[in-house]
Amino acid sequence: MSHEAVKKINKSGLLGSILLDLNLITPEKLEIALKEQSSLEESGHHRVGDVLVSLGFISEDDMLRALSSQLGLKYMKFSEFPKTIPNDSYPTVKFMKQYKFVPIGMTDGVLKIAISDPLDEYVMDTLQFFSDKEMEIILSGENDIMEAIEQYFGTNVQMTSIMEGMREEESETEEIELEEDVHHLRDMAFEAPIVKLVNMLITRAVEGRTSDIHIEPFENSVKVRYRIDGALTQVEILPKRIQPAVISRIKIMSRLNIAERRLPQDGRIKLRVSGRDIDLRVSTIPTIYGESIVMRILDRGTALIVLDYLGFPEYTLEKYRKLITTPYGMILVTGPTGSGKTTTLYASLNNINSDDRKIITVEDPIEYQIDGINQIQIKPQIGLTFANGLRHIVRQDPDIIMVGEIRDIETAEISIHSALTGHLVFSTLHTNDAPGALTRLLDMGIEGFLVSSSLIGVLAQRLVRVICPVCKEPYTPQQDIIDKIEFLPKDFNAYHGTGCEECRGTGYRGRTGIFELMIMDSEMRRLVIERANSDTIRQRAVAKGMQVLRENGWAKVREGVTTIEEVLRVSQEGL
Repeated sequence: MSHEAVKKINKSGLLGSILLDLNLITPEKLEIALKEQSSLEESGHHRVGDVLVSLGFISEDDMLRALSSQLGLKYMKFSEFPKTIPNDSYPTVKFMKQYKFVPIGMTDGVLKIAISDPLDEYVMDTLQFFSDKEMEIILSGENDIMEAIEQYFGTNVQMTSIMEGMREEESETEEIELEEDVHHLRDMAFEAPIVKLVNMLITRAVEGRTSDIHIEPFENSVKVRYRIDGALTQVEILPKRIQPAVISRIKIMSRLNIAERRLPQDGRIKLRVSGRDIDLRVSTIPTIYGESIVMRILDRGTALIVLDYLGFPEYTLEKYRKLITTPYGMILVTGPTGSGKTTTLYASLNNINSDDRKIITVEDPIEYQIDGINQIQIKPQIGLTFANGLRHIVRQDPDIIMVGEIRDIETAEISIHSALTGHLVFSTLHTNDAPGALTRLLDMGIEGFLVSSSLIGVLAQRLVRVICPVCKEPYTPQQDIIDKIEFLPKDFNAYHGTGCEECRGTGYRGRTGIFELMIMDSEMRRLVIERANSDTIRQRAVAKGMQVLRENGWAKVREGVTTIEEVLRVSQEGL
């Protein structure tokens, strides 16, 4: 490809203007994105289209179609790619994955190249050197390109071929498993097919927006499931015979003891996948059919952690912003595991992070790294616990402290005393709602007057899946369901996703939060000192204007953001 050919890419108009002309965004949303783009310039170049997608204002599909119009390029999805491509000399798979392009065939001597960023001059200049053929540049999404690379070049080493390569070893492996030969297990864990298989499972998970990988042994097979947008989906069933090798491989990668199969173990894996630094928090537990493994994927480079885009209703966000600018006191974020508490805390710290404030965190694990914040990873095995870390933090002259989780009375007491001595303290608790945090602290043994003096607010939250924008359409829910749900008008418009390639047939893509914020005032403090139950505290908070979780959920149903089923899934109070 010549330099002249590269220059033929048009720029027929600004992307933002094209999106406005297509009524895909509003001027207000474009203005927000441009401001966000400007604020991100210090950390690297961010295109306005990518920012709009990150903020959830448009889908990637809409952005790419608008970009194709701007550049005068054809836009294709993976479903439109040919099933195979001719044998030829191509760049390495690593290079194609790093720069997000893939050859997709030849027509009349013209080689077609699908690329996700045709404005990257380095990639465009490099493409001309690997082939002397004339090229046609086609715009495509990053996920579509990665799927094509897998299909054409076997980056996942084709599951079936991996299995076939191990069939001859079946009887020998079974004997080894019975003999519990640790040395041979270690050897098997380093064999190429097993290494490729485990790498494939992790790579596919990272590229598919997975939060957790579950590898679960059963009597005759090993199931692999991914948690995507909060829901588990089965992706593979592995033969039982390779279970010891796969489990051993993962344990070696996470520096666990492969000889210990009777006790739970915890470890970590650090990898670089598709140009991104990924941490995996690994947990093993013995079951009747062998060790079950769950790997939590922590992508430290993901997402714009900004309060405005977590799903807060405007009324609640205004009150929460005011709360986190308080000079001292304790703020708790509550909810079950996986409800987005840590993300909210990071967004809060990001919002108040400035050169005139010293912020220190104690976490397990550190999920996101934020410039300007001192973050401490706890290490219980050497005595660095939440409580021990907190004791030393207060000697570091902090203004703001974040404790990853209050797990015991010792951590709770130190956090409360820190709040009483002039620090703003953030932490999390596992409770079902905001009022429940007060009774939980009292039940832990904290004196009522300490809780009432230190606590300034409690935020409870859940995550609901967002309806896929590509296959979203109106529908009529059953009337008996509507009749039983509060806060929904009888004539509201409901939406759901019918399922498409973009959302993998689920009807959902991405998640957003629903919240309830309880602000402590003199009356709430009095109820705490009197050790009132959570129902009494809840009724008083609602009377004072607190919007409960389910009410916020139904508001998102009315807005067409999520479905009735999703709100019911995370908050059964709705029925």
